[in-house]
Amino acid sequence: MKNETYAMKQEGSLPYAKLVTYIQDDSVEIDLPERPLVLVCPGGGYAFTSDREAEALALQFLAMGYHAAVLRYSVAPAVFPASLSELACSVRLIREHAEEWHVNPDQIIVLGCSAGGHLAASLGVFWNRDFLAKALKAEGTDHKLWKPDGMILCYPVITSGEHAHRGSFDNLMGDREKEITGMLGAPALEALSLENQVSGDTPPAFLWHTFTDDAVPVENSLMFVNAMRRAGVGTELHIYPEGGHGLSLANRLTQGAGGSAVQKECQSWIDLVHTWIESRYVEKPV
Repeated sequence: MKNETYAMKQEGSLPYAKLVTYIQDDSVEIDLPERPLVLVCPGGGYAFTSDREAEALALQFLAMGYHAAVLRYSVAPAVFPASLSELACSVRLIREHAEEWHVNPDQIIVLGCSAGGHLAASLGVFWNRDFLAKALKAEGTDHKLWKPDGMILCYPVITSGEHAHRGSFDNLMGDREKEITGMLGAPALEALSLENQVSGDTPPAFLWHTFTDDAVPVENSLMFVNAMRRAGVGTELHIYPEGGHGLSLANRLTQGAGGSAVQKECQSWIDLVHTWIESRYVEKPV
């Protein structure tokens, strides 16, 4: 396995920003010339990146036969678009090494939990915007180099409105709301509310949430799915009746202090997303 670390230094990045890859070895004995790759963005309210939503998830996708990677992106005091630039750069790096790493360049899927879901979805809606190419110092480059082919959004932060996780947006913008407004050409808080940014160019998505999430309300996922439906983009959504926020795998492998964040009825999401990847990307490539 190629377990390597790459610095993700972009304008506004903090020194720790890095991409950790888990690339399965190729073998002449295995007739599998290329594999999908799932790129994990842990949650943490744009204040930290959670260990519970990082390597443990990557290992699940390795067990499915895919490659994986984890992005430890910049959080507060770093502000938008530093983390987005790091994610775009990570996708570009993977795609540029696709042949060497035996990655299918049309099967690079970003996964995000909570605020990491906002980051993953941000790349899904902003990948073709000029401000991002400018932030990457890649004006005139084909934006598809950093376009994700799919999104897995686990209890994602989406909206900045009534049902917002306010702390995520405060950390994402810091004291630079006016500057971000100028960059996006619209009021920053409204522009970063991702249900307002979905278009026909947004990649397909798989989402799951719990009905009783009291940190990031389920309306976040519902609003995003409604926007995806209006745009005609294929989306799968699962809402579980019970469970708090930040469940990750919802089993003992990612349990929190005192055995918290274990919710048996939510543990099926990882099998459901496996089926989604196989049916949409592996068995019927798009």
